[in-house]
Amino acid sequence: MKLLTALLAGILTLSLSVQAQKSDEELRQLADKIAHKYILTDGHVDLPYRLKIKNFRLERQYLGIPISTTEGDFDYERAKKGGLSAPFMSVYIPSSYQQTGGAKQLADTLITMVKGIAKAHPDKFAVATTPQQVDANFKKGIISFPMGMENGAPLEKLSDVAYFRQQGISYVTLTHGKDNLICDSSYDSTFTHKGLSAYGKQVVKEMNRVGIMVDVSHISDDAFYQAVELSTVPVIASHSSCRYFTPTFKRNMSDDMIKLLGKKGGVIQINFGSSFLDENYRQQAEVLQGKFMKILKDKGLKFTDPAAQDLLKQFQKENPVLFADVETVANHIDHVVKLTGSTQHVGIGSDFDGVGDSLPTGLKDVSQYPNLIYVLLKRGYSESDIANIMYKNVWRVWSKTVASAKI
Repeated sequence: MKLLTALLAGILTLSLSVQAQKSDEELRQLADKIAHKYILTDGHVDLPYRLKIKNFRLERQYLGIPISTTEGDFDYERAKKGGLSAPFMSVYIPSSYQQTGGAKQLADTLITMVKGIAKAHPDKFAVATTPQQVDANFKKGIISFPMGMENGAPLEKLSDVAYFRQQGISYVTLTHGKDNLICDSSYDSTFTHKGLSAYGKQVVKEMNRVGIMVDVSHISDDAFYQAVELSTVPVIASHSSCRYFTPTFKRNMSDDMIKLLGKKGGVIQINFGSSFLDENYRQQAEVLQGKFMKILKDKGLKFTDPAAQDLLKQFQKENPVLFADVETVANHIDHVVKLTGSTQHVGIGSDFDGVGDSLPTGLKDVSQYPNLIYVLLKRGYSESDIANIMYKNVWRVWSKTVASAKI
């Protein structure tokens, strides 16, 4: 390990020397070139649910929304500018559906939406279910839409795992904000199963069998350790960051978890939300959230009321919070590289369209990935290192998962 660390330090020193010879403008140009030269995958973009809550309908007047819009964090034009070529579309199932029912129906609706967008714009988008399909689309200049299900609640019976693989799902985040039928959540304090449930263990095995990646974001620490040990292929954390920088936030991954993830060949894809990146932001945001919720209560408003949204805009204007920045995201990448000893276990999982107005300065939407690549170049990362982070690490796990399927 000491020899490996010394070798990595030597390579980094050489890379820094080479980068130091380039001007700032040259580095920015190189960053933009790299962003478009290689596939750039993002493990988690919440476009489908954002459109769903906007009452998205598959009609002509609505199909232009993903092409060019000032709303949200993603559209085709901004993605092309930023070099984004394979955003995993999140099929997000809120935890409330675990009580009310309808989780499977919502998942089917969101999958149909993603397929409908691609079908309406075949020159711009295509659904992809394997790395090879993304590779082929990339050569044609088409943005791929692989899909990941956020919350395994729709897996109501074991046969649903194969069903959703056939529908195009490439990863499943085992749970979301509450313990579900599969496992415990990092956000919950109930510890219903003390990790994976008996059914959840069957689900992990079935995901391995049909070729769906196991996503350990959102799950409890116990569930993480059990899932990593049970899975016969490496796992991903599609949109998580390092708990080292946010010690009070159990949703992020601890150093020991990241080390084990790396040892097993997995990948953590760094979340861009400021609350995932910086403890000071988290503390400020929690205080302000409490104040705002009291204002709503005093006025008899719900957060979803239109009047509440107007109040929120004014409240944010009067109570600014210092966001994290692109350098902070790079700090998380650095930390994973330090813990695992290589650039092979870290990627990008922005949570665009999912973390609201908390995105870091310099990474406010999908047009700005080159800003992160620029920072990595300044820090001495080589082009091959950056290609690992952009897509090769995730491709390794995804390819192994698909190749090991027994169907």
